[in-house]
Amino acid sequence: MCTTSLTTCEWKKVFYEKMEVAKPADSWELIMDPNLKLNELAPGWKQYLEQHASGRFHCSWCWHTWQSTHVVILFHMYLDREQRAGSVRMRVFKQLCHECGTARLDESSMLEENIESLVDNLITSLREQCYEEDGGQYRIHVASRPDAGPHRPEFCEACQEGVVHWKPSEKLLEEEAATCTFSGASKPSAQEGSGYSFFSLRWCLFGAALCLLIVYLQLSFRSSAFL
Repeated sequence: MCTTSLTTCEWKKVFYEKMEVAKPADSWELIMDPNLKLNELAPGWKQYLEQHASGRFHCSWCWHTWQSTHVVILFHMYLDREQRAGSVRMRVFKQLCHECGTARLDESSMLEENIESLVDNLITSLREQCYEEDGGQYRIHVASRPDAGPHRPEFCEACQEGVVHWKPSEKLLEEEAATCTFSGASKPSAQEGSGYSFFSLRWCLFGAALCLLIVYLQLSFRSSAFL
């Protein structure tokens, strides 16, 4: 039974299930470590940094909530090949509430679908660095998500510790550019749209004028009949 937060329990649940499929012969553990530091590794340990995760924060002081697509997650990984056992230490960097200005650092909560894609990225890095295998492609999905606004480094724990992460990587920019190009090709141009609106308006005016003419002729006919 998990006695920690629901998000922590969900992380462990997804990680253990996916590792059972990826490496069924090895035993792996996932440990939350709030003291984990970037590039400070014990001998034999590997590192993976997730820079653009999506999470929702909830201020424990003023109850303000906000969405961020710049959540940073740090992983340290170690595999003992002889014992066939591995360990992953994980730290989710927190953010400060910019509404009340309190110094409390708040943790993020994540949807299960986001956790699953992030665990997939972790396992990809783990297979590459610990097993020296081809881990496959990383799941980069931030470019397709609406951002909650510009990142504010002064309220970000990762930025305050010198972790540069909020600028999108070149790969993200390339994917976003490709998405915009595809969207632009599939939509009619502004000139085509304005021409369509112009002709539609002209036909509407013509129809209205025709209706007025018919009403006028009917009234004229009735007036002449009474005379």
